[in-house]
Amino acid sequence: MTSSAEFSPPRDGAEPEASASLLNRYARPLAAVAILVVFAAVGYAIYRLTEEVTYADVVNGLRSTSPTSIALAILFTALSFATLCLYDINALSHIGRRRPWAEVALTAFSAYAVGNVAGFGALSGGAIRYRAYSRAGLSPDDIGRIIAFVTISFSVGLVLVTALALLPVAGEIAPLIGLSQNVLVAGDVILLAALAVVLLLASGNGVTIGGRSLRLADSRTMSRQFIVTVLDIAFSASVLYALLPQAADISWPTFFAVYAVAIGIGVISHVPAGIGVFETVMVAALGNQLGTDAVLASLVAYRLIYYVLPLIVAILLVTISELRQLAATPFSAGVARTAGRLAPTLLATLALLLGVMLVLSSVTPAPDGNLDALSEILPLPVLEGAHFLASILGLLLVIVARGLAQRLDGAWWSAIFVALAALVLSLAKAVAIYEAAMLALLLVGLVASRRLFRRPASLLQALNSAWLLAVGVLLVGAIAVLLFVYRDVEYSHDLWWQFEFSAEAPRSLRAVLGLTIFSMAISLFSLLRPATFAVPPAEAPDVDKAVEILDINDIADANLVRTGDKSVMFSPDGQAFLMYARQGRSFIAFLDPIGPKASRDELVWQFVETARAAGCRAVFYQASPALLPAIADAGMKAFKLGELAMVDLSRFDLKGGRWATLRQTATRGERDGLTFETIPADQVPAILYDLRRVSDSWLDHHRAREKGFSLGAFTDAYMTAQPVAILRCEGRIVAFANILLTATKEEASIDLMRFAPDAPKGSMDFLFVRLMSELRDQGYRHFNLGMAPLSGLSRRQVAPVWDRIANTFYEHGERFYNFKGLRAFKAKFHPDWQPRYLAVAGGLNPVLALLDATLLIGGGLKGVVKK
Repeated sequence: MTSSAEFSPPRDGAEPEASASLLNRYARPLAAVAILVVFAAVGYAIYRLTEEVTYADVVNGLRSTSPTSIALAILFTALSFATLCLYDINALSHIGRRRPWAEVALTAFSAYAVGNVAGFGALSGGAIRYRAYSRAGLSPDDIGRIIAFVTISFSVGLVLVTALALLPVAGEIAPLIGLSQNVLVAGDVILLAALAVVLLLASGNGVTIGGRSLRLADSRTMSRQFIVTVLDIAFSASVLYALLPQAADISWPTFFAVYAVAIGIGVISHVPAGIGVFETVMVAALGNQLGTDAVLASLVAYRLIYYVLPLIVAILLVTISELRQLAATPFSAGVARTAGRLAPTLLATLALLLGVMLVLSSVTPAPDGNLDALSEILPLPVLEGAHFLASILGLLLVIVARGLAQRLDGAWWSAIFVALAALVLSLAKAVAIYEAAMLALLLVGLVASRRLFRRPASLLQALNSAWLLAVGVLLVGAIAVLLFVYRDVEYSHDLWWQFEFSAEAPRSLRAVLGLTIFSMAISLFSLLRPATFAVPPAEAPDVDKAVEILDINDIADANLVRTGDKSVMFSPDGQAFLMYARQGRSFIAFLDPIGPKASRDELVWQFVETARAAGCRAVFYQASPALLPAIADAGMKAFKLGELAMVDLSRFDLKGGRWATLRQTATRGERDGLTFETIPADQVPAILYDLRRVSDSWLDHHRAREKGFSLGAFTDAYMTAQPVAILRCEGRIVAFANILLTATKEEASIDLMRFAPDAPKGSMDFLFVRLMSELRDQGYRHFNLGMAPLSGLSRRQVAPVWDRIANTFYEHGERFYNFKGLRAFKAKFHPDWQPRYLAVAGGLNPVLALLDATLLIGGGLKGVVKK
């Protein structure tokens, strides 16, 4: 619903628009700050809830956990993750795609292991699925539908399970949250009724909530998915229930309801992994009844078993797969391929987790026996230095995790050195055996996966809001843990200068100070982003070098590099190039990189890094399906832009009923006195005046101006670079099209196609028929008719928002652009339709990127308005 305030006249015409623009621009950083504030408030709440609990109580509670409880918790964790894999299996079945069970299981298991630990977009389960399934041949639309299916089905199932679970145990839950039983039951019934109405509407024609459309799958699929959700939540709740003290007097149904509510609030908070939020709800609900210290001890054990253990298992599986490949005895091809795709993200998540572990261990006391043993071996300055440096290395490991997720070679080397140093320091500061063992696991995984980290890029780049949020949450969490552990120590300025083996509180204070200073330095570096710089057009030598590369490749449209209005970027080995330009805060590349596959993939990453260094978003305009795996690796999302019409010239023939319309076009053109001719490049200067006359009259007639970027402009240099096809009528040139060719003869295309206002009707159809016939006879295999924008996008009810918006423009945007007419013109030649995509880095709105591309092609806002 729109509020009346939105319709009130502004006091200052520019102020509301500027405010909205400012809000949109900084929406993600502001959201990150809001989440950080929520986490700080939660930290304060749990600090107050645990005022009667000491750190020693929690440690004793952990030590008293029985082996039977731990074994049961591990069993329920295994059952829960086995159930989680069914989400992906059901999603693939829903969209009609099949993949081998082992491949899907490894992908889903890894996605949830990463999503549980990381919990924010940079290392989300969605990114895992995108990387794995894109390499397996699924389209971005299919992957998007899988992610949407999993997310919606879990969210709906969680709300429904929680609401249903509350009804029979409302009498037990109400006192825990300070409500009367009647109020709780009434609210729960209202929630169930509202949910039933939404589900009923969504299962039909769909329902729109908050501007987003929701349409559920068929009842059979949703029933099956609901059962999966119930089992998932039941098993995960049982993990924590098994870890509660044996004397705990609480029924499983009551506990299940509390657990479901806590999970839901944790998800809504958007705090990474729900850390702190989930714990606060559980302590608030169960602390008085079970004992706060017992609940906290169980929660710590739960986090280790349900969150850390699956990640370690996933790392071990991927590492074993990589080692078997090194030994030339790989698993099945699908599993090995999937493992290779998942290894960087899994290792990045483990690095993130170990960084957090190192930071938190710096603010918690070491066992007294360990310190006594170290005092016999190491001098005090060494222990103090090891403790302080280990905390800083933990923060560095969190930063390096970002580069590992992006497969940077510099991140790999940094992670090796940081993990190795941290391993030594963890032993020197407190003989932390488990910490050292996990660091050793990270080192083994990194060494086994060395071949996957070969992207040359700088680590000294601005962190985005998600990573700054992670650093902020880590710092606030470290401070909260410090205050909790040493709440009985009275603060004094002298603490900062106390250096003793037993002086744990001063040591932790100094570590937090170092972390705070280091975090502030990182944040300032990230916030003071470099200003965008101009991207000058390529110099003549670069254009000539690019022409040499494109001439031995198959993409004829790459000849648009000859226009000279774009910059050119070459791969490190000089065998591939990419043409691009800047508009606003977008670096926009046109087409795929041109060159060998390995060079193309590296060039994608090089381009993304260049855009980031300039404080801009990276965009690929008209990317082909072949580029999607490289795009996914670079952290970009692909949105279908339209379809490219490619004619197989070996099947192009004017004989038979299928070609009757074009045959009639050729006959009519000859009857109207049209003659076709191809003018070689060296002879084009002789007719340049006549071509310019036709071009100028065409522009005047259509009230248009020259375009750029993805379209050529009539310039002497561009028109004389390659052959030109012309039509004459009574000896006068009335139409022309410049031809784009490569030496491989795999593909030919055209760019500018213009005709005089008095040219006979159907002249361009006649020109295309004659040109394709001639190219076929010369041995060319395909003819590229160009892209039909917004064509071929999904029209399903569950289609992504991007597809629905694009389809609306396609259906009702004829006054702005002849979408349907252009596709109909190309369809006459019976082409193969190939998808083309708009790829955007950074998760930003693709509409902004498309707007920048439109302005770039049209020559700015004035050019777009004037066509």
